[in-house]
Amino acid sequence: MKLSKLNQRRLYNFKANKRGYYSFWIFSILFIISLFADLIANEKPLLIKHNESFYYPIFSYYSETTFGGDFETEADYRDPYVKNLINENGWMIMPIIPYSYNTIIRDLSAPAPSPPSNKNWLGTDDQARDVLSRVIYGFRISILFGFTLTFFSMIIGVSAGAVQGYFGGKTDLFFQRFMEVWSAIPTLYVLIILASIIQPNFWWLLIILLLFGWMGYVGVVRAEFLRARNFDYIRAARALGVSNAKIMLRHMLPNATIATVTFLPFSLSASVTALSGLDFLGFGLPPGSASLGEMVNQGRNNLQAPWLGITSFLTLGLMLGLLVFVGEAIRDSLDPRKTFN
Repeated sequence: MKLSKLNQRRLYNFKANKRGYYSFWIFSILFIISLFADLIANEKPLLIKHNESFYYPIFSYYSETTFGGDFETEADYRDPYVKNLINENGWMIMPIIPYSYNTIIRDLSAPAPSPPSNKNWLGTDDQARDVLSRVIYGFRISILFGFTLTFFSMIIGVSAGAVQGYFGGKTDLFFQRFMEVWSAIPTLYVLIILASIIQPNFWWLLIILLLFGWMGYVGVVRAEFLRARNFDYIRAARALGVSNAKIMLRHMLPNATIATVTFLPFSLSASVTALSGLDFLGFGLPPGSASLGEMVNQGRNNLQAPWLGITSFLTLGLMLGLLVFVGEAIRDSLDPRKTFN
């Protein structure tokens, strides 16, 4: 598919911003790696061959009796007894990191939190869980949460801004007054109240933050629709009987999309920061979840274990820095005044 000259210029400008271009590729690689966290860091084997049969513990449940054990409960593949049962009549392939984000390591050489070692490359936290595996899983859930929140916030915010800008008048006035009242509600207090009633989880946090996160997109879309609603081609479309929905979607939304896309990386970084902040305060994901904010909190509570604070700081700093650099590159690529030689 051949790109238009305008899109070719935008792609060229994006690549010309070397810092943003390389940040995009680094972030993409890290995100793709994190998507396969279950195959990289897991306490269950990737593949088992036992008595000429193949088993896939990551995807299926197998009891200990499957391998000749005594119990009907799921096999503990880190138990030496189970390992011997499997190795006597076959073999198994473990992931690179043989710990999941919630695995309690009971054979540490030092009390938890233990320092980095050959077994735990970034050490363990104060609950004897592998830090590296928690970083990988935490990176994944943070980015997925950010993408989901950004996507739905964009849909609601763009729709609200389009309706306000296109119809104007009382519709615009009502929405503006509603947003003024709605934005005055403190999000953190709402979360504290709900946390005392229900146990927050991924979807509850997403819904609550979505209730307030969509307003950031309204301003730029509303301004673009207010500017374009009286253009000659819009008036001509109305005179020809084109429906309001078709005018908004086909003729006006593409212009507003450019301004919206520019904000996406910054909105994504804000969503990740919001989740990490809530986890740090204890109002985020359920206890035991892979959380970068909870790792920051552990670093604060365990100053004698500097690897906890350093790891969480570098992870969040790298993630947010890459997103900001990508956002700058996207902004430059969509700016018609920006030209690189």
